[in-house]
Amino acid sequence: MADRDEKKCQEEDLSLDLKDWSKHHVRQWALKLDGVDDTVADILFQQDINGHSLLLLDATDLKNIGLTLGPAKIIIHARDEVVQMKKEEPTSSTNQPRKPCKPYPFCRYHDTFRYMENSVLDITESGASDMIEPCHEYKAFINTTEETEMSKFTAEVIRFAAACMNCRTNGTIHFGIGDKPDFIHGQVLGVVVGDKEAYANELKSAINRCFEHKHKQAAQTCIKPPRFVEVLNKNMMSSDKCVIEVDIVPDSTVCEENIYHTNMDTKKGKKKAKVKEMETPSKCFFIRDGGSSRDLLAPTTSAKSMREYNQFVESMAQRSQLRREAEEKHLSVIRSSTQGSRLGQMITGGSLSLDKSHFEQYVIVTNKSHSSQFESLGFLVELNPIAVLDFDPESAEHGLHHYIDQHSTVSVHVPAQYKITEGVEDIANKLKLTRNTSWVFCNGGIKDEAPSDIDQWLMDKGASVRDVISFLCRKDVLPNKKFLVIFLLLSRVNEKMDPLVETFSTFWQELRGTEQILCVCDNEKAFTSWRDLIDTRCGVNISGRCIYELSFAEVNGTILSLWSKNRRSKRFLPCGGGSNVLLERKVERSLNTLGVLSVNQCEGGNEDKIVIEENFYKGGQVSWWNFFFSEQPGSTPFIKRDKFDYIMNTVLPDLCTLRKACVLLNLMHVPGCGGTTLAMHTLWAHRDRFRCAVLKNNNADFTEVAGQVVKLLMYDHEEQSIRVPVLLMIDDFDDMEKVFDLQQLIEKECAKNDVQSKTAQIILLNCMRSESPELIEPTTDTVFIGNNLSDKEQKMFEEKLVEIEKTHRNAETFYGFMIMKRNFKSEYIEGVVRNTLKSFNMNQKHAQLLAVLVLLNVYCKGATLSVSLCEEFLELQPKPFCGTIKVEDGFLKFSTLISRCSVEGNVVFTAVKIIHSSIAKQCLQELTTTHNVKKAEITDLLLTTNKLYESTQGKGNLLQDVHHILVRRDYSVEEESKFSPLIQDIANDTPGLEEIVLKNASKRFDKDAIVCQLLARYYYLKKKDFSEAKVWAEKAKGLSKDSSYIADTSAQVIKHELKYSIANHKEQPIISDKLYMFLKMAQSAIEAFKETQNLAKKESIQRSKIKTDNCPFNTAGCLGEIQVGVLVIEVLEKTPVFSSDAVRHDLMSQVLSGEVKVQDVERQDPRRTKNRPYYVILNQFEDLLCSLKYRMKKHFDFLDNFYVNLGSRFGMKDSREQVSQNELFRCFRQYAKLFCQTDSASLWKNKMLHNKLKLHQTRQFLEKNKADTYSGILNCLSNNISTEMMEKIARQYYFLCEQNPTAKERINFIYVNVVLSCIKLESQQILPYQQLIDFLIKVQSEQIPLGDNLSWLFIAVVLFWPQPNGSKWRSLGKYISQMKHSYYTEMNEVYNGKSPIVHFLLGKKQGYGQLVHIGEIKKCITAGQEQFASMWGNGKIWKEKKVVELLCRVTGEVRGNLILADTCADLKVEVAPMYRSQISGHGEGSKVSFFIGFTMKGPLALDVEQNL
Repeated sequence: MADRDEKKCQEEDLSLDLKDWSKHHVRQWALKLDGVDDTVADILFQQDINGHSLLLLDATDLKNIGLTLGPAKIIIHARDEVVQMKKEEPTSSTNQPRKPCKPYPFCRYHDTFRYMENSVLDITESGASDMIEPCHEYKAFINTTEETEMSKFTAEVIRFAAACMNCRTNGTIHFGIGDKPDFIHGQVLGVVVGDKEAYANELKSAINRCFEHKHKQAAQTCIKPPRFVEVLNKNMMSSDKCVIEVDIVPDSTVCEENIYHTNMDTKKGKKKAKVKEMETPSKCFFIRDGGSSRDLLAPTTSAKSMREYNQFVESMAQRSQLRREAEEKHLSVIRSSTQGSRLGQMITGGSLSLDKSHFEQYVIVTNKSHSSQFESLGFLVELNPIAVLDFDPESAEHGLHHYIDQHSTVSVHVPAQYKITEGVEDIANKLKLTRNTSWVFCNGGIKDEAPSDIDQWLMDKGASVRDVISFLCRKDVLPNKKFLVIFLLLSRVNEKMDPLVETFSTFWQELRGTEQILCVCDNEKAFTSWRDLIDTRCGVNISGRCIYELSFAEVNGTILSLWSKNRRSKRFLPCGGGSNVLLERKVERSLNTLGVLSVNQCEGGNEDKIVIEENFYKGGQVSWWNFFFSEQPGSTPFIKRDKFDYIMNTVLPDLCTLRKACVLLNLMHVPGCGGTTLAMHTLWAHRDRFRCAVLKNNNADFTEVAGQVVKLLMYDHEEQSIRVPVLLMIDDFDDMEKVFDLQQLIEKECAKNDVQSKTAQIILLNCMRSESPELIEPTTDTVFIGNNLSDKEQKMFEEKLVEIEKTHRNAETFYGFMIMKRNFKSEYIEGVVRNTLKSFNMNQKHAQLLAVLVLLNVYCKGATLSVSLCEEFLELQPKPFCGTIKVEDGFLKFSTLISRCSVEGNVVFTAVKIIHSSIAKQCLQELTTTHNVKKAEITDLLLTTNKLYESTQGKGNLLQDVHHILVRRDYSVEEESKFSPLIQDIANDTPGLEEIVLKNASKRFDKDAIVCQLLARYYYLKKKDFSEAKVWAEKAKGLSKDSSYIADTSAQVIKHELKYSIANHKEQPIISDKLYMFLKMAQSAIEAFKETQNLAKKESIQRSKIKTDNCPFNTAGCLGEIQVGVLVIEVLEKTPVFSSDAVRHDLMSQVLSGEVKVQDVERQDPRRTKNRPYYVILNQFEDLLCSLKYRMKKHFDFLDNFYVNLGSRFGMKDSREQVSQNELFRCFRQYAKLFCQTDSASLWKNKMLHNKLKLHQTRQFLEKNKADTYSGILNCLSNNISTEMMEKIARQYYFLCEQNPTAKERINFIYVNVVLSCIKLESQQILPYQQLIDFLIKVQSEQIPLGDNLSWLFIAVVLFWPQPNGSKWRSLGKYISQMKHSYYTEMNEVYNGKSPIVHFLLGKKQGYGQLVHIGEIKKCITAGQEQFASMWGNGKIWKEKKVVELLCRVTGEVRGNLILADTCADLKVEVAPMYRSQISGHGEGSKVSFFIGFTMKGPLALDVEQNL
């Protein structure tokens, strides 16, 4: 202990007050003096010289203890200097004792109360008052040595205890509290205690020694064990000091009428003389006399002392009676408390049930905690507050945060993160505000942020904490009047500058009162101090909002009892074989993107069955409670749709057998026909066989979702290879690409976690709306629910109606149920809507709000309005307690058309929606026809009413939905719609008003590039006002400089202006001025499209780096430039220079190909004088014209390569790509008409040119049929080209190869043979297989241009793949490696969001028969493209017998993320698995088998299966 004290002394600066110095301090001081040896310091230490004794020493004393004169003089001089410095020291705030504080609560041991160094106890040393209120005595306890401290401690305690017991008063003696004259009376000093247990043991022994034998037990009971109260530094950090306190409780039942004598033999130690030890200890009788204890039996010459003693003894019976009465009075005050019921009322807003609490969220504000409190704070874990404002800087290390973090998920924040620097909902989303508890450290303690002293806190941190409070109190963050702020005072607040006082004041101002504030402490003194401080600071009496008569254990029990058994019960997940595993609360909360369905969901709940069923039958979303109630005795079963058993017994078992980690089950449904209900019913029925969950928010980070899904899969059985699969429901995605994105990320996460996929591990149940009443093309992984009930289903609805009418009085308003029961009959829906809306008046606010909600629901499926927005708009003035007006009541008669729902967005909020999609459509119809309220009027109201966009919850969602109905277009294979359905409907119903709507949209979304783009499109497509269109296009570019889609709009404006101008120019031929204008426009358009192309490439590269952005390459710039080229050809054909005859037509082809210059054409033109103005203009644009064919051809080849080699990641058709390809085909026809034929008959008469022309004609023929590129030749297999045409192409290549072919033509010749072999293997035009291999080897020896490298490597890998009895191509592995590199180099800018297409698969035959084209696989199943894509995606295709018969199954072994495939040539070749999850979990070197597919990226392993 001495070593530790010495070390501590070395670490801290010495006080100038010598009285504070211990002997360790004196030694440290002496060691630093110049001219003094270390031995001098050691002598002082050995002689126990502390600060007090140092002040009394002179030079003689120092010589007597062995110091020589020199060091003695130095020590005396140095001591006097310290004393002088102390006198001259200015009074500063740092040296002043702090303001008053309260003593530790009497007779308590587990309070979190701590003293702060240099604060002053506001209780003086005193005698007995009312016997219950303790008297106090202070001891600085500084002038002690290790040998004397224990004896001094016990002597003082015995003296004080006996005095209290004799006076029958409670009391506390404090060690480490200063007194005059050396300190301020009550000043907290603290003492360093080494062995706390020694104090307790020594005190117990001293009691036995000092009290008479008959009173020893009573004394042990009345004298409580010592309490060691921690002393904090000024910045609230812990120190190693404490105050030792001993409480005395002379209970009347223990003391009765006894008197207590003591003998003061307290074993003073070594210094006691032997004679003294032999003396009889003195008998004492102590009483409290003012602030000290006095011995009435002390030796004196006066007889007065004995008289006083005798009188005191005689009055003991009376004193004991007074003590009993005081105790009974005190107990009656405690018994009368009703604060338990008040707590239940206040924390629930009057509902007395936390399951049904008026408050949706809770915010906790707390201060310094103590570990002894944690077991009484379990209610915080259950309460799951949205935020905790923690003022304890040590909370993360060993405080409340450390405790809660072990039981729940918390996100640690500093106040600065709440400063509004961007959109409020974006900040809330980054903070995960409604997903995890946000733990805000308000006084440092994390991220290297130092804590502040109480006096400095307001200056250092006050502003940032005010930002936190202001943020939380915003109406667009937490629901107005529906959250409660709980001040949990774990330590007593004594000072007016305490941060909690300022925090209360800020909340009080933000919330405009105390109705949403609850204060909880565990004793009256803490309450009184808090109440008085708040009264002084805010001028309000908060007594009515405080709970203080309950211990924290009682608070904990009371709050926990307000939850139903279901909420408090443990939840379980299935674990296979009928066993279950406990789902820990922290784990479940960490899965915050998922709503997990437990095996025992709803069991033990006390939810209101009537209310829940009414909400569902009216049209609200189904909940787990609906299924639970239907399984209870006396209820009819939940209605099973016909498809339910099919999903249960056929689809899911089938999907579970697939060898893929994550498989997809699509449940397509017509809106409002019960698709979501069927999906949830499926989960409910499987909750004991699958780990079931629902994705809460479709806009969640999919990477995070994938991680949580795999965590749910692996929870508590990581080591087991056979796991219970996860069944994850995803609802209402608007784009299948997003579904595939999620599926792909889950696959990657499975692979990352080595999850084996011998069977499906995760099934995505994708519940998706379909606007079509019938499924266009059924697939094996798609179930369709239409809006027609079968007879069996109708009968079940009839039976359910009988039950409903027995238990519900207002069944006639259960429109959601009745619409289905009436089999979606339009007459019923029309009648309901007409009757409900007959009093509709657009001037009334509730009517306006309904109209807005209806419009949103019709054009944006699932749109909602937040309850807080509706309350603001309808001016409902909610109150922070139950029983206030409901938002539904604010809609008056229309309330039957709406229902509540919970929305998971950036923040979670409660909202209202129209009960049924068909009701919404009919309402809009009724408003427009019967009440003459046009869609344009409602849209205008929606866009121009600022009150809808004020700071309320759901503002972000509303803006998103409004944006959606304005800009989201429908796409089909036939055509691309020009505008959103809403804008098109407004234009059709009220022509002209759509322009006003769009202008208002641009004001509402004034910083939105897409809305500006929309206006540009409107003006160039609809109004043909190209000047205005350019203004909006430029504004859009200014707002989004790096978007290729925005840049494309600028180019499209010019292109459409050119197209419009040409179409409206009726004069033939085109006059020269117009030619200049047209070519100038074309040049501008091409430059703009080039910018689009460059931006598209940058975007694609950037997306590929992000990894999770799967948006594909934007081809609009390439197609746009081709379209402009076609327009230029059209313009030139109308000029006299190129329009007179076939010869002029060929000349135009040569000029645009760059083969002939314009000047040469002019020289040979017999009408050059007349055409002079045209030639002047053509010469100005010669660069544009001479490169036109080259650039068009370049883009045709690029797009062919893109579409042929890259497909959507899951084989699904993209309607937008189909539209683009149709347009590309149209443009190519125009291109081929000019560039792929020679019209001049005179040229053929020239025999010298005949052979060249034949070669030229051959190449033109190939180009015209897109057979001049390898991608065009490969595409012949997909285009169902005729055998005759393919053989003709082959003949043309034979001719070319006899001439002087280029390397590209030689490679193409190889492709032609392979493709023709797939179409007609017995064709005479096919080169024998070995000759083709020889030809390939010959090409291999030649130099291959860089641009042809990928095509050459692909066909080389395909043909060099070893065959039985064939050659061994040892360089095959090198070719595969080069092909991958070439793929990434050539496709780097375009492959993002795409997958390389499998062109061929490895077959069982030899020669050409070894290659099986993908088309042959498609022929093995009778279904269409959608079904094939589905079977390919989920792996069912590999179970088809015909497919298995066609393909060769290859073996290999796992090597890291790849497979080493065995070949028949004893050659091992690297192949990549199509799904990495199919080899994850397999050990290095595991044997597997698979099929092989060939892509431009390299060979793929398909349907990987482990070999046992």
